[in-house]
Amino acid sequence: MSLDQMMEDEDARTNLIVNYLPQSMSQDELRSLFSSVGDVESAKLIRDKVAGHSLGYGFVNFVNPSDAERAISTLNGLRLQSKTIKVSYARPSSDMIKDANLYISGLPRTLSQPELEDMFTRYGHIINSRVLVDQASGLSRGVAFIRFDKRAEAEDAVKHLNGHTPPGSSEPITVKFAANPNQARNSQMMSQMYHGQSRRFGGPVHHQAQRFRFSPMSVDHMSGGGGVSGNSSSGWCIFIYNLGQDADEAILWQMFGPFGAVVNVKVIRDFNTNKCKGFGFVTMTNYEEAAMAIHSLNGYRLGDKVLQVSFKTSKGHK
Repeated sequence: MSLDQMMEDEDARTNLIVNYLPQSMSQDELRSLFSSVGDVESAKLIRDKVAGHSLGYGFVNFVNPSDAERAISTLNGLRLQSKTIKVSYARPSSDMIKDANLYISGLPRTLSQPELEDMFTRYGHIINSRVLVDQASGLSRGVAFIRFDKRAEAEDAVKHLNGHTPPGSSEPITVKFAANPNQARNSQMMSQMYHGQSRRFGGPVHHQAQRFRFSPMSVDHMSGGGGVSGNSSSGWCIFIYNLGQDADEAILWQMFGPFGAVVNVKVIRDFNTNKCKGFGFVTMTNYEEAAMAIHSLNGYRLGDKVLQVSFKTSKGHK
């Protein structure tokens, strides 16, 4: 084994990735949490390059492999605010592990998350999985995401399970790679959409996303202008159609906040009457959380209207 490989192997046993961090958690707080286990060489919270808000994950590198191992056993699954954090060994980035995220639909409504993992686990190491549930009833919507350790494992699962009918079910399931819409195009489109509006409101409000998640109504300046900031070009833009005339920004914060980090919301109003014209936009940081919100809220009844919720796509591009 070469010296480089030995160093890389050593690094692999001390370097951890921490997922599902609360939006408000700082890098110092991340460091002090893990320092309670042992000597931390470095702690890095990953932030959005443009807007600066936390992306909800980070890396912690310990001095000793034994401390890293203990951090996994003591801190993985710890509940912080509304989140359950996941602590695992960080993997060196390579093409082998890119795009290993699967989207599964047509699942039996009774299928639990452990049962879902049981169905997929023979094809490789599962990093995380999530069954999407209906916010109102708490029941499964028959849709899930699974992220494998390696792209080849995910390909194997697609090959064997796409079109497969699970035991006790009459319907085949669909297993495909989770769409990863072109982020550059999204950014460009959103900056065009918000161009000229960003200076009308107070300042950026993305750093307060955590507060909206718990109590959007208590933030009084939100009900007025909507918190669109110059930084709105980062994230995933969601289009909401068929809103009632009286819909306002606070309702959108309330609906989308429980799914994850919302960067901003915007209700499109009639220039003369100031009433909602029936549609609005929400920008969320994380693709999976945005997809989860869309699956849960598309078809949601708000007042006497049934909402249509989807990713905003630009016309004319394929």
